[in-house]
This record gives sequence, structure tokens and C-alpha cells, in this order.
Amino acid sequence: MAVYQALLEPGDTVLGLRLDQGGHLTHGSPVNASGILYRFVSYGVTPSDERIDFDQVRDLALEHRPKMIVAGATAYPRTIDSEPFRQIADEVGALFMFDAAHIAGLVAGGVHPSPVPHADIVTLTTHKTLRGPRGGCILCRAEHAEKIDKSVFPGMQGGPLDHVIAAKAVAFREAAQPWFGEYARRIVENASALAETLAGTGLRLVSGGTDNHLMLVDMRSFDPDVSGKKARLALDRAGISLNENTVPDDPRPPYITSGLRIGTPAVTTQGMGPREMREIGSLIHRTLVGREDESEIAAIRDEVLALCSKFPPY
Repeated sequence: MAVYQALLEPGDTVLGLRLDQGGHLTHGSPVNASGILYRFVSYGVTPSDERIDFDQVRDLALEHRPKMIVAGATAYPRTIDSEPFRQIADEVGALFMFDAAHIAGLVAGGVHPSPVPHADIVTLTTHKTLRGPRGGCILCRAEHAEKIDKSVFPGMQGGPLDHVIAAKAVAFREAAQPWFGEYARRIVENASALAETLAGTGLRLVSGGTDNHLMLVDMRSFDPDVSGKKARLALDRAGISLNENTVPDDPRPPYITSGLRIGTPAVTTQGMGPREMREIGSLIHRTLVGREDESEIAAIRDEVLALCSKFPPY
């Protein structure tokens, strides 16, 4: 929002990824300030492979001539190539902003290509894969720095939270260490192992798998009557934390959904590896199958607690 306020006028046209196809509320959802204040036009993924449709991005950019193009996602399991976005932005004279919130730690760890060489602005959260405190960071080209600084303060930020600033410094220092790259590599390795296990049980994964830290399960292939929310509530009872999430062209609303979003950074930090991912995948599938059987849910919860007791996070 600080970037939008600094570089856009209310009503300006912006391209962003559709919410049901991996985009974030701040990429133009009509119930979010981004969608209320600016005219967002949404691009999506291809029906065939469920990856970003760059032909559509270009067509929409040529048609609507946006002032800004936003890339990045909150629920997209594949590598995001920033170079095609740069080329399209240049073709129509648009600014290019990359929202690296989810993948910042993977970029820092060298397992996802950096958007910095291609984007005018890169925004990121300092939690998620970067594994710092809850907060944010904006990187930009020099010509935008003064406007963005003023947009942050006095535009929207209150007093500085010095304890969070200190924690960000610690997180950035950790991300600069050689071992952080190994941590990032293990996140991706664990996600791949978990995705493979879930697919092996017959669950359909959006785009067929993952390149990064997360995967999306389309529950409609498992049972058309089981929404993402119903599945998440059953998994909650079994001690497995994840969230319901829309899938491409989801017929259900965002507060119900037809999918599950599952990530591996937290369990990777705890020290779990591919072996544990296979166990977790089995536990997830067993919970979904036995969701109406409270004795089975209780048994699974005991197994979850036994597994977690071997990997204390602190």
C-alpha cells in the first residue's frame, strides 16, 4: 500500500494476479483497499498447466495500458519468472512491482531467481520464508526512494517499533550466512517430498506439484462435497495446521474454498526432512479419509504429537 500510495493516483489502472489463481488480497481484491482505491485488472493462469499465462498478461497490458504491473503471489506453487513481466511493462510503459512476500527467504537462499534485477520495486515480508519478525521491507530503484519513504512516513506508518527493527536486522544477518542457503534448499526439498507423497495418495495438486515452499491440494478430486474449509477443520482436530485456499476457477467463495494450502518452512526450521514429510503426507491423507471418525482423528493426533516431540522448534 505504501508503494501504491507513492507511485499511483486513486483510480489508476494496475494489473495483478487473480485471488483464486494465487494472487493476494492486496493485488486488487474488491474487498481490499487496493481494489477499492485503484482500478485493478486481473490476469490468471493457463487452464492446461495452471501456470501464469504471460500471453494473457501481455494482451491485458496492451488493452488497458496499466500504470503498474504487479507480480508475485500468495498461493502459487511454481517459480515466478520476472523477466517476461519486465518486458511487458517496458512495452506498455508501466512500472513493474514484484511482491516477494512468500519467497523472500528462498531468493536470499539462492533457490528462487531474484526479481531485483528486473523490477522497479520489490516488496517483501520479513516473516514467512525469511524467518524474521512480522513486518515488511521495500526495495526500489533510486528514483522512487524519496516518494516511497514519504509514503511510509508520514503517509501511513506510526512510531517506529525498535524491537522489530532489531529483529529484522538479526533476520537479515542470518539470511546472509552460508547455512541459510542450505535451509532454503531443504525447504524446497521437503516441499517436493510432501507434494510427491500427497500426489501418491491420489490427491490432485494444482499445477501438478511445486517448485517452492508450498503446494495446493484441489479437494474436488478427492471428494466434491468436501470443501477446503471442511478439510482444514478436520486437520485442525488432528493437530495439523494449514489453511483452506482457493484453487484456479474455484466455484466456492474465498471463505469456504475448494483447496488446501500447505507449506514446509516451519517444519524445516524444526529439523524435519523428507522422511518426516512422507509421514506427514500420510497423516494428512488419513485424516481426510477418516474425517468423520473421531477415534481415528484422536489416533492421528497422538501420532502428530509424537512426531513433533522429536523436533522441538526452540
